Amino acid sequence: MFTGIVEEIGTVRAVEAGTDDGGTPADARLTVHGPLVTSDARLGDSIAVSGVCLTVTDLPGDGTFTADVMPETLRRTALGDLTTGSTVNLERALAVGGRYGGHVVQGHVDGVGTVLRRDPGPRWDDVEIALPPELARYVAEKGSITVSGVSLTVTHVSDDAFGVSLIPTTLAATTLGTLAAGAHVNLEVDVLAKYTERLLTASAVAR
Repeated sequence: MFTGIVEEIGTVRAVEAGTDDGGTPADARLTVHGPLVTSDARLGDSIAVSGVCLTVTDLPGDGTFTADVMPETLRRTALGDLTTGSTVNLERALAVGGRYGGHVVQGHVDGVGTVLRRDPGPRWDDVEIALPPELARYVAEKGSITVSGVSLTVTHVSDDAFGVSLIPTTLAATTLGTLAAGAHVNLEVDVLAKYTERLLTASAVAR
């Protein structure tokens, strides 16, 4: 489990694309430089890479880690956009007894959004992001949403978009500070909203 509080910005050192039996691109292996998140990492640990929970498969000891990205993950997230030199938000899994500064984040991306516009303010930026229609019912004004691994508060929401405001710390300490219109972002809605819907649906069926 994660909290959406980014610990450092990492840099993609390598992207190795795998192929299926027919030679079609199928999966990928990412090597990411992140000295902080690798400082106490072990093989098999979970690290959120721009909001996607990945398993550490190699630790060369040079501040990098390697993770395999399955076809399902490539289909459902924006990790397929990454190339050598891309920057990513990194967060280690929450340790027992650690500070809980964001909200419940699983690292299971629900969909990909697209930045529609960015309006700079005196010390912050207001950002509008296109929202896949099937996710709109889980997003609420003043509720929480994870954008590329960053826990944010929704400022407004419509059927096909939502807004967030990025404070100076978020602009400086995450990749959201450099997002331009047209960029793709990983979205994870509040898991509590999904479970609530599931329980209410099951209850209605039972009646």
